[in-house]
Amino acid sequence: MTMTQLTTGGRDPELSAALEAGLEEYNFAATGTTKADQDVFSVKVSDDAGALVGGLTAWTWAGLCGISMLWVRAGSREDGWGSKILLAAEAEARRRGCDRIAVSSFTFQAPEFYQRHGYAETGRTLGIPGDGEDVHMFKRLD
Repeated sequence: MTMTQLTTGGRDPELSAALEAGLEEYNFAATGTTKADQDVFSVKVSDDAGALVGGLTAWTWAGLCGISMLWVRAGSREDGWGSKILLAAEAEARRRGCDRIAVSSFTFQAPEFYQRHGYAETGRTLGIPGDGEDVHMFKRLD
C-alpha cells in the first residue's frame, strides 16, 4: 500500500517550479497558447544621479497585459511620473499585441489613479490586508 503524505512548510522552490509547469501545461492546452506567448517587461525611471524614481513590472499572455507592480518614490509622486509610467506600459503592451490590461490595487494605494486612466472596477477581494480591499480593474486598449 502506498502512503500519501501531506506536508506544510516554508518556501519550496522545487514545489513552485513543479506547480508552475503543471499549470502552464494545463493552461496552454486549454487556451491553445504556448510558453512563447508569455513574456514580461518593465518600465523604469531614474534621476540624474541614477537613483530610482519609479517603475512598473508587467506580464503579457494571449493578448492580456497584467500589471504586477507600479511604484513612484514619495518625493516624485506629484510630478506625473505615475501617469507617464502607466502610459508607457500601455504603449508597450499594445506593441506586444495586447488589446486589454488588468491591475489590482489595495484601497489604501491607488485605485482612483487607475480609474482616472480609464480602468473599470471588475471586483474586489475583501479583507486584505486587514479590513481593506483589493480592487481589481480592467481596461480595453484601443
